[in-house]
Amino acid sequence: MSHKKQKSMRSKIQRSMILVLGITLFISFILITIMVYSQTLEHMKNEVKQEAQFVSDSVDRSGIEFFTRVKNFIGAKRLTWVSPDGTVLYDSKEDERNMENHKGRQEIKDALKKGEGESRRKSDTLDKQTYYYAMKLDDGTVIRISNTTDTVFATMQDVAPYMFFIALTMCLVAFFLARWQTDRLINPINKINLEHPLDNQIYEELHPLLENIENRNVMKEQTEKMRKEFSANVSHELKTPLTSISGYAELMKEGIARPEDIKVFSERIYHEASRLVSLIDDIIKLSRLEEDDITLDKEEVDLYKLSEEICDRLSLTAKKRNVSLICYGRSVVYKGIRIILNEMIYNLCENAIKYNVEGGTVTVWTGLTREGIKVMVEDTGIGIPKEEQERIFERFYRVDKSHSKETGGTGLGLSIVKHGALLHKADIRITSEPGKGTKMELIFHGDGVVDQKSE
Repeated sequence: MSHKKQKSMRSKIQRSMILVLGITLFISFILITIMVYSQTLEHMKNEVKQEAQFVSDSVDRSGIEFFTRVKNFIGAKRLTWVSPDGTVLYDSKEDERNMENHKGRQEIKDALKKGEGESRRKSDTLDKQTYYYAMKLDDGTVIRISNTTDTVFATMQDVAPYMFFIALTMCLVAFFLARWQTDRLINPINKINLEHPLDNQIYEELHPLLENIENRNVMKEQTEKMRKEFSANVSHELKTPLTSISGYAELMKEGIARPEDIKVFSERIYHEASRLVSLIDDIIKLSRLEEDDITLDKEEVDLYKLSEEICDRLSLTAKKRNVSLICYGRSVVYKGIRIILNEMIYNLCENAIKYNVEGGTVTVWTGLTREGIKVMVEDTGIGIPKEEQERIFERFYRVDKSHSKETGGTGLGLSIVKHGALLHKADIRITSEPGKGTKMELIFHGDGVVDQKSE
């Protein structure tokens, strides 16, 4: 991870945290504002009601004389006295003679009917949002006290600077907390030991990623080990025939070889040179398969006919080793790369002949099963121990190393089979016991199988 990407990740986490905290603070600020407004409005209503109760008690004690001196202490609130028929008898803010009948006002109607009433609306007289509270007196008249909500907003304005200061402070605190928390989240990730990822004590959510890195490290080590082994094996396999060729050629060049040995030495040189060419060819094939350097188009291939052709080509080899080669089955068509399919089946058949016993048998069967198209190569040869069956597809790995040298094999045949199977998404199945022979099965399925009825 580059420094630029680290910084981007850090900034992204920090911005996300600040955004979450900012939204939380904003919502909290709105809720607090609503709460303060509601409480202030409720407090104002209680004051108006208390004022109305005070006026009611005062009127009961002093009668209508109370209204002659009420302006001295009613304050910012407005007091209105209304008769049962809605006529305004007194108003602390306006001349009652110029005011319209109030019987239709909601708070007056409720007071006349229930003893008290309240409402909120815009005052026609004051042109402001106003809260009204009316109370019915013992003589049937109604007193009404009102107050504009300006007092509520005034209170809010008084509180607002403090709230904004608190909000600003909380935003700054949130910013630094977000940076601190981001560092706490990022630092353990930056300190991960990628060589041994599973040794890190870190977040549970990162465990799958660390497991993936560990698996990649293991694969990398295995690949490096295989590469070194491959290089060593290639060097050895190339050196052996070259040494033989060089030795025999030197004897002939120096004139040390007797005339009757020239033919023998020439045959040995030819044999080693052929082995060298086969080895190089197999290395090139395997390298192309491993690097997916295959540009050949797929075509429909009859695997039974292909197996027959391969058996015909290997019949002379089988005869020299006194091995019976039998091919049977039915015609099955698979869409694949013909040259690679040929190499796969050829190598299986060739190995079955090479590692067979004197007078043994190799059986090649091709057909369609419920699992898919199957090519089965079965021999009566030396067999493969259970513990070595997984390793036979490794490059240059030989079960019977002394016998392998006698057969002249390159040790890459089964590696080519494995990579060809991977390329065609085919399965390889092995059934073998030492001394009882080996059965190798290639199972082709998926899109490459041309529609046919299974037997």
